[in-house]
Amino acid sequence: MALLPMLNLSLPGILPTPTYLPGTLALLSLCMVFAALALSYNLLLGSGGMLSFGHALYFGAGAYGLGVALEHFGVPLWPGIFIALIGGMVIALVTGAVSMRVSGIPFAMVTLAFAQAGSVLVRRNSQITGGEEGLSLNTELVPDFLIGVVNTRNLYWFTLAVLVVVYLVTLWVDTSRLGHLARATRENEQRVRVLGLSPYRVRLLIFVIAAGLASLAGVAYMLLQSGTVPRAVSADFTITVLVMVVLGGVGFRWGAILGGVLYTLLDQRLTVLAGSDAIASLPDVLRVPLSEPLFILGALFILVVMFLPGGIAGTVDAAVRRRKGDRVRDSLHRLDDADDELETSAQVR
Repeated sequence: MALLPMLNLSLPGILPTPTYLPGTLALLSLCMVFAALALSYNLLLGSGGMLSFGHALYFGAGAYGLGVALEHFGVPLWPGIFIALIGGMVIALVTGAVSMRVSGIPFAMVTLAFAQAGSVLVRRNSQITGGEEGLSLNTELVPDFLIGVVNTRNLYWFTLAVLVVVYLVTLWVDTSRLGHLARATRENEQRVRVLGLSPYRVRLLIFVIAAGLASLAGVAYMLLQSGTVPRAVSADFTITVLVMVVLGGVGFRWGAILGGVLYTLLDQRLTVLAGSDAIASLPDVLRVPLSEPLFILGALFILVVMFLPGGIAGTVDAAVRRRKGDRVRDSLHRLDDADDELETSAQVR
C-alpha cells in the first residue's frame, strides 16, 4: 500500500484513474479513513459488545476539534491534533460514564441522544463550527506538504499511517488482558462480577479507546477533505459505520477494514453510475431506483445479511473452519483405518 502511489495500476470501473494520479489517491485515502473508523467501531461492538448509535460524535469531535484548534486557538497542526484527540477522549469519558449506567437497547438510545445533542450544538454555533455550512480547514497553520492536489500523495501516506496506528492499537487491545476482560464481560457480565472484577471500568476504558481512535480518523478526514460538515457528528453517520462493520464481519479486524473500503468504493462509484447515460436510458421502473445509490447499497446490505449473516470475514472464517474440520476428520478416519488394518494383521498372525 505504501508503494501504490509509485505504481501505474488501473482498475477500470473501480478506480477512476491510475493509482499514481490524485483522483485515485484521494479516493483510496478516503477508503482508509473510513476503514480506520470502522476498526474503532469494531473494537466497541465486536470486542466490547456495545451497540452505540453515537460513535460518529467522536469522529466529528476529532474533525471539528482540529478545525477549531487551528481556526480559533491559532496553534500549529501537531498540537492541534493532540488537542482534538484529547477533546474527543474527554467527551467520550463523560458521555460514556453516563451511558454505561445502562446496557443493551437503553445504552444505544442514550448514545443516540448524545449524538443528536452534539449535532444540534454543531449546527447552532455557527460562529465556532460554521453551522450548516460546515467548518473549513485553516491551511495557514498546516505544513505545505499536506496542502493542495499536488500533495495528495503525502495525504495518502498520512491516512495510511493513521490506519496502521488504529490497527495496531486495536490489535494490542484485543490481545491484552483488557481485551480478554472485555470479551468475558460481553459473554457473561455476572461471572466477571463474581470474580471480583469491574465490568463497568472495562467497558468504559474500551469505550474511551475506541472514541480516541475514531477522533484520530476524524483528524485524518479533516485534513483530507480540507473541512467537515455537521453530518460527521450525526447518528445516521454512525449507522453508515455500523453497515461497514456488519458488511465486513463483526469481530474481525480485517473484516472491518474490508467493509470500510468496500462501502466507500461502492458509495463513490455508484454515484457515478447513477448519473451515467446507461441508467438514464432505462425505463422508469428501473431508472428511478437505480439512479439512487443508497437504494442499491441498501439492497446489497439486505443480501449480505440474508446470505452472509457473518459478513464477508465471518463467511470466509466459517468456510476455513469447515475445511480444517474436514481435514481433521479425514485424518482421524485414516488413523482408524490404519488401526483396523493393524488389528486384522495381528489376528491373522
